[in-house]
Amino acid sequence: MKDLHVLPDNLPIPQDDGACDHLEGMQLPTVYLTSTANRQIDLSSENGIVVAYFYPMTGRPDGPPMIGWNEIPGARGCTPQTCSFRDHHSELLGLGAKVYGVSSQPSEEPREAVQRLHLPFELLSDSLFELTSALRLPTFEYNSSRLIKRLTLIIEDGAICKVFYPVFPPNENADNVIAWLRANKG
Repeated sequence: MKDLHVLPDNLPIPQDDGACDHLEGMQLPTVYLTSTANRQIDLSSENGIVVAYFYPMTGRPDGPPMIGWNEIPGARGCTPQTCSFRDHHSELLGLGAKVYGVSSQPSEEPREAVQRLHLPFELLSDSLFELTSALRLPTFEYNSSRLIKRLTLIIEDGAICKVFYPVFPPNENADNVIAWLRANKG
């Protein structure tokens, strides 16, 4: 069994390739994503502040080893990032922010993660890459699967007001979001 909660010390650090430079100030398009609660969520119509963190995929402790995963800059760390948002969820709510995690995984896989990790928020599936394509989000290939690179958007009334990209280390993403919200929206 592997421990998905622990980040190896020697992970390669992702570099900012400019793939998200166009996002700040952009209005989100109307795209409905299926949530782990079987709801259709359109992030563009959410009122107030939304923190949407995008991640490649949640692993499972009983899953097969992911050969080469740790060598892909920014790939490893979905569980620590997600747990960080879980652990800081009440603080984020106190700052007026709703939280959603988004990946390209079909809803069944994130549904398992919500239960196993005891998440107080929903994960969204962009398995058809509708939102990813509309926003021109960066992706990468792993074992013939297209995955979304790790990034976080702070959205206010449907417009992107802050982009965190690349996100590293992923377990500090929620802290960085909270610091930004306190400095800019608090």
